[in-house]
Amino acid sequence: MALINPHINFNGNAEEAFNFYKSVFGGEFAKIIRLRDISSPEYPVAEDDANKIMHIALPIGKNILMANDVPESMGPVNENENRSKISISAESREEADKLFSGLSAGGNIEVPIGDSPWGAYFGMFRDKFGIEWMVDFDPKYNGKV
Repeated sequence: MALINPHINFNGNAEEAFNFYKSVFGGEFAKIIRLRDISSPEYPVAEDDANKIMHIALPIGKNILMANDVPESMGPVNENENRSKISISAESREEADKLFSGLSAGGNIEVPIGDSPWGAYFGMFRDKFGIEWMVDFDPKYNGKV
């Protein structure tokens, strides 16, 4: 079965965001590559972009959350645009509460976590980095979609 691995673009704060995500999910980064690491005569990297993230990956269960910083030369990412949401299917109500509480800290809650009309325990928010998340636990699926 194929896995879905979300990838997020940031405006220079990918490392800060991923340290925050790591504090919630735990684990270790699988990879961190900075723009300076890929600089070459064919692909020079501006000094202002050198320490930005070219690729960062955080394994979460069998999936990997990935991101990068967009170099200034490519223009800013609209952090308030309606990007795709990252959906987390928790294995218990307790795990759903922990993830919702941790990830939504400092962000904006759109739907408080609670029992939904369709039978799942569900909540939705935009984290403090502008990324949209949905957290649910559906006892019919026991955390597996």
